[in-house]
Amino acid sequence: MKILLTGATGYIAKRLLPELLDKKHEVYCCVRDKKRFDLSKFVNKKIHLIEVDFLKEETLLNIPKDFDIAYYLIHSMSTDNDDFKILENISALNFKNYMEKTSVKQVIYLSGIINDTTLSKHLESRKNVENILSNSSYALTTLRTGIIVGSGSASFEIIRDLVEKLPIMIAPKWVKTKTQPIAIRNVIEYLSGVMGNKETYYKSYDIGGPDILTYKEMLLQFANIRKLRRIIFEVPVMTPRLSSYWLYFVTATSHSLAKNLVDSMKIEVICKENNLKNMLNIKLIDYKESIRIAFDKIEHNQVLSSWKDAQTSPILSDGISSHLEVPSFGCFLDIRKEKAENVEKSIERIWSIGGINGWYSGNFLWKVRGFVDQIFGGVGLRRGRKNQTEISAGDALDFWRVLIADKENKRILLYAEMRLPGEAWLEFKIDQNNNVIQTATFRPLGVFGRFYWYIVLPFHGYIFNGMIKKIAKG
Repeated sequence: MKILLTGATGYIAKRLLPELLDKKHEVYCCVRDKKRFDLSKFVNKKIHLIEVDFLKEETLLNIPKDFDIAYYLIHSMSTDNDDFKILENISALNFKNYMEKTSVKQVIYLSGIINDTTLSKHLESRKNVENILSNSSYALTTLRTGIIVGSGSASFEIIRDLVEKLPIMIAPKWVKTKTQPIAIRNVIEYLSGVMGNKETYYKSYDIGGPDILTYKEMLLQFANIRKLRRIIFEVPVMTPRLSSYWLYFVTATSHSLAKNLVDSMKIEVICKENNLKNMLNIKLIDYKESIRIAFDKIEHNQVLSSWKDAQTSPILSDGISSHLEVPSFGCFLDIRKEKAENVEKSIERIWSIGGINGWYSGNFLWKVRGFVDQIFGGVGLRRGRKNQTEISAGDALDFWRVLIADKENKRILLYAEMRLPGEAWLEFKIDQNNNVIQTATFRPLGVFGRFYWYIVLPFHGYIFNGMIKKIAKG
């Protein structure tokens, strides 16, 4: 079958795509920026890239009209824009209107479980999108889920941060809220299982795992799997605002996502009974086993996708391509060159930089800079990296975004997503003479931008010099 996959660089779609391709389907992937999609991972597969922004109706003309199934996997929960409900409505309406001009028979939408009269902004927006998509000429199948547990998922990473960083937690009262987590593996089984299944047309289903747990129980079971002893005290006085700041400073989440999560965590998310599991012959994975599977993927560097890479940021909204040309006019440069003793070893070190591997020099100073960035509302160093040896364009790398990761030409280009009075790029490349060339470029914004550069210049001398020497060393 011919399948349209929206949100193809997102957390869910990246997991679903290999499943669809393995079943020999022809997949049309919708992306806002082709530079973020690595086609080299899908050699000899029936896959096509379509550059489209569903907020811009005119770009939908790039989508072909002769396909059978469409997946709508577009969400804006982590956006910094408070009007995400409006944006989601526009996107859904544009999608629906165009789908009605195509040969699509079924649209599959992944939504959130709705079983409370008072909905969070996030769940209310999901419900509105479902209403828009259902008022159409095609058959809509909606799968509603709550907490998704898997390597790289926002829920998994946030719980991991809380458990592994805090021996004692002073937690807000929402830790007593009940939820029904589901393993990402089961989510993908449901998404692929309903495809083309006429029994699921014009229907919606709640999907969840076999366990109904409070957030406190989830934290403690996670700690048990990790062989950690954790104590959780509940306090009734922590406001939603304080709760969101608590999540923001302790975990790797952005403040915007933390606000939306806290808003949703106050509401019980439990599935309504249905027969979809039996219809599709799906064996549900319990919460503890889903954690074990996630860590197995992490330990073997097999994390296919991460919410951090999919997280909305200005650079992703504008498109990576608009930042690929590193400016020179009006910029400060720090250029260093060292002869590589072993080119393959140097490439390996460049491709492994950041995350738990550190930055090879002045790691304490990098952490201080990350903490300062976090204080001012930036991403800090908390995001790390999803794979410790491989990176691709569009990946998050601590407080950088990967623009280019070209092993053939021995070049990596990073763009800073930290809070700065200007813009910054960091480039590593190895030339034909086996020289490692490391270039830091800063384009200042106003007088304060120039002042900032001279303040950090002494630290650059220490950090950047040590970094390139470590990279070039055999």
